[in-house]
Amino acid sequence: MAASLKRILVTGGAGFLGSHLCERLVQQGHDVICLDNFFTSQKDNIFHLLPRPNFELVRHDVTLPIFLEVDEIYNLACPAAPGHYQHNPIKTMKTSVMGAIHVLGMAKRCGAKVLQASTSEIYGDPEVHPQPEDYRGAVNTIGPRACYDEGKRAAETLFMDYHRKNRVNVRIVRIFNTYGPRMHPFDGRVISNFIRQALAGEDLTIFGDGSQTRAFCYCDDMVDGIIRMMNATDDFVGPVNLGNPEEFTIAELAGLAIEMTGSRSRLAHRPLPADDPRQRRPDISLAMKRLGWQPRIPLRDGLERTIDWFRSIDMSHYRPPTPNY
Repeated sequence: MAASLKRILVTGGAGFLGSHLCERLVQQGHDVICLDNFFTSQKDNIFHLLPRPNFELVRHDVTLPIFLEVDEIYNLACPAAPGHYQHNPIKTMKTSVMGAIHVLGMAKRCGAKVLQASTSEIYGDPEVHPQPEDYRGAVNTIGPRACYDEGKRAAETLFMDYHRKNRVNVRIVRIFNTYGPRMHPFDGRVISNFIRQALAGEDLTIFGDGSQTRAFCYCDDMVDGIIRMMNATDDFVGPVNLGNPEEFTIAELAGLAIEMTGSRSRLAHRPLPADDPRQRRPDISLAMKRLGWQPRIPLRDGLERTIDWFRSIDMSHYRPPTPNY
């Protein structure tokens, strides 16, 4: 294997974002191992990669030990949609904590570089806007979202302790709302919900009055940022925010979904879930400075590609992975 090509493990590699990362790494010629337990992911996401000689699929749960010889590890394994991670909150916490321990142990043994896919959820319902990396967050430790929020915060702690005590070469990225083709239609995220409902002519479900804001990053931009962080100089371990700083209200997003699908759907308001953030927008000045990265794909362009993908799939082949969607 050429010096520039690596043996790379991607946990959660059959998920929405993981599959796009695997695809990019395979295209670059790396020897890629995709590890997934298929709780919320789809084999269809990586089916086109299976014939490639430099791609391997391993069905495994990251909460259990596994021993592989790799040069780099991208740890993306964890349900990321609220309905999914709240379905089995104890397993969600185990996935974040035990998964981090297992990939860090592997990295220590192999001398591998390891990247943790953390999340904007570690900021909770933020009191600082936009959110910089030095903001410590406002998380309800006993709320229904805590299994994910606190699990990811604990994983960041483990990564930094392995780095300080065991000199493991780590990277931490905090991923803000990401969207694009291969989102599960029933993952409960706002973009997939709106597109699915609009195409079916159903009412678009808005929680609260729709004034809460989010910033949406297209998957290709996000993968670029993640890979840039893995390849950054060894003195930059993060954490670093990755996301699109352009902010939209949920009501604005609903209007776009209706307009771009040509739907006649109306809006249906529901009570706001507990601990749902009022605002969410990344400060990406650190990513711009240290990685030379910023998103390039505007929301309308990304939505057009995502809607085209939703139109191309047979919705009957998908089902809600959990009762909570």
